[in-house]
Amino acid sequence: MEVYFDNSATTRCYDSVKDIVVKAMTEDFGNPSAMHLKGVEAEKYIKSSAESLARLLKVQEKEILFTSGGTESDNLALIGATFANKRSGNHIITTSVEHPAVSQPALFLQEQGFEVTYLPVDSRGVVKMDALKAVLREDTILVSVMYVNNEVGAVMPVEEIAALVHEKSPKALFHVDAIQAFGKYRIYPKKMGIDLLSVSGHKIHGPKGVGFLYINEKAKIQPQILGGGQQGGMRSGTDNVPGIAGLGAAAVEIYKNLEENVENMYRLKEHIAQGLEKIGDIRINGMDLREGAPQILSISVMGVRSEVLLHSLEERGIYVSAGSACSSHKRKPSATLAAMGMSKDQIESTVRLSFCEENTIEEADYFLQVMGELVPMLRRYSRR
Repeated sequence: MEVYFDNSATTRCYDSVKDIVVKAMTEDFGNPSAMHLKGVEAEKYIKSSAESLARLLKVQEKEILFTSGGTESDNLALIGATFANKRSGNHIITTSVEHPAVSQPALFLQEQGFEVTYLPVDSRGVVKMDALKAVLREDTILVSVMYVNNEVGAVMPVEEIAALVHEKSPKALFHVDAIQAFGKYRIYPKKMGIDLLSVSGHKIHGPKGVGFLYINEKAKIQPQILGGGQQGGMRSGTDNVPGIAGLGAAAVEIYKNLEENVENMYRLKEHIAQGLEKIGDIRINGMDLREGAPQILSISVMGVRSEVLLHSLEERGIYVSAGSACSSHKRKPSATLAAMGMSKDQIESTVRLSFCEENTIEEADYFLQVMGELVPMLRRYSRR
């Protein structure tokens, strides 16, 4: 049996998404900037996807900007917003557990002379609200906080954060990296006080290399890619029509049975957590099972290094992650787990399981069976 529990790294493309991507590549393959019929046909895909996404988020179509994925969306949000609003202030706030797509642009901005404050988190991985309240200032121009942490599934109180940001720092824009949250939660940026929202296609059964950034019409953003003036001059370059078409189709599909799918993932998560208790000395990291995101289960198998467990599972057809798969193959100690106060031994024994609505209890049972056989053996081996 093959078991894929690494859906936070990437997901299998829906069959319906594959079909529309192929059609856009092989039949309706025109350049959407062209004025002839082929161009008009291609442009319809872009308009349709923008309409679908705007409907799901309850925003305007013009507030949807298509990008090459989550990293570009995050970069544009941080760098584009900061440079566009630097006359209003010099202060940026983010957290100590952000994905590198946010933490690296924050470091770049720090090198450009901006002041960056990194908020601490508690042992569950949730940002400390009192710390945020203490550092918000009149010259704060951007606050960037992820919705769901990609390593441990901690869910940030984004509405509470938004309210505090807009009250204490009215000039600041509030950016949310929703790459692990979109498709798992109903997100309404205007109602929730979110000015900028990043989403990636391949996390929701869409194509790789496409995403979008919601930009509130009142937010000032400086374009980072200049050229032919596509997308209203906000992001030049020929539009990725097949990717955009697939992204829109995947978003519609994943929200069709959202509540049922989320409940199934929570049940799967609970089933595995209960089964792991019987093995012993396996710690569940992050928030309580039902408080955290439905699709992510972070575990520390004490006495077994994560890479050893990962490859041992792989040999038996089970795929998990030893942390985020969104960086290079060079493993570095997890900043997120360290910020949560974990010991070195616990960090080095942590793996992430991440589910989707296609995973089954039968797969979970096979995983538990294999873990029951593997873990005692690996622990004995590690003590030699």
